Amino acid sequence: MTETVHRRFRRQVAERRGLLLPGAANALAARVIADMGYEAVYLSGAGLTNTFLGVPDLGFVSLPEIAQHTAAIADVVDIPIVVDADTGFGNALNVQHTVRVLERAGASAIQLEDQVSPKRCGHFTGKDVVPASEMVSKIKAAVDARHDGDLMIIARTDARAVDGFQAAVDRAGAYAEAGADILFIEAPESREEILALPKAVDVPQLINIVVGGRTPALPRAELAAGGFALVLYANVALQGAVYGMQNALKGLMDAGIMDESAPVASFKERQRLVRKEVFDDLERRYAAG
Repeated sequence: MTETVHRRFRRQVAERRGLLLPGAANALAARVIADMGYEAVYLSGAGLTNTFLGVPDLGFVSLPEIAQHTAAIADVVDIPIVVDADTGFGNALNVQHTVRVLERAGASAIQLEDQVSPKRCGHFTGKDVVPASEMVSKIKAAVDARHDGDLMIIARTDARAVDGFQAAVDRAGAYAEAGADILFIEAPESREEILALPKAVDVPQLINIVVGGRTPALPRAELAAGGFALVLYANVALQGAVYGMQNALKGLMDAGIMDESAPVASFKERQRLVRKEVFDDLERRYAAG
């Protein structure tokens, strides 16, 4: 029997080898990530908010928008998609609906967090969290809502910034007992805290490295040896793209001209990434006459 994409991702997570998980803000970024040989992709809520709306990650994107982008990514890559579903868009009943919508859209894993709504980026100040019991109910609802048992539920807690490290670990343990497949303790603030997490709760864990954020960056090899299943870089592609756009546009402004000798992808490379030749073949196949 052919291994499904969901089952493959579940197996990869179980290996706890620090699988690198780059974030995408849209389908083109996901295609670049897959083309580079990465084994999974993360649809970043922050990245989507920044690129689609041009505003900060403060809970502005909606479930239909996330589902639309999930489906677009699923249509162009064949690697597992981890989808950031923020707080689940309401209570446990809303979470059930969210999981069903995103599963249909193509998610292999769905991330839910315990912030109050509207949420904030995990590396912003001013966060707050809901009672742990409320989040436990949401996780149970998410687990019950999935049709494919290989779809994974990721429980994220932001309690480290609110109530301290041990409170975050305690919440993670409760979320695991509620059925979460992967735990995500956001924004630990030292190497010691990071490496303590996989030992504190024996469930596959994700570590989020935000370039410029509160969590120090450790080498993937060290994180894998420490027992992490996933090493998330949610917006390194986006930050690289912003840097590249700024450089290219500055060059155009300064010189008043630009060709393929500039630091830009070639026209040919852009068409390769979007697989124009596939559509050329289809056009010939379905041409009238």
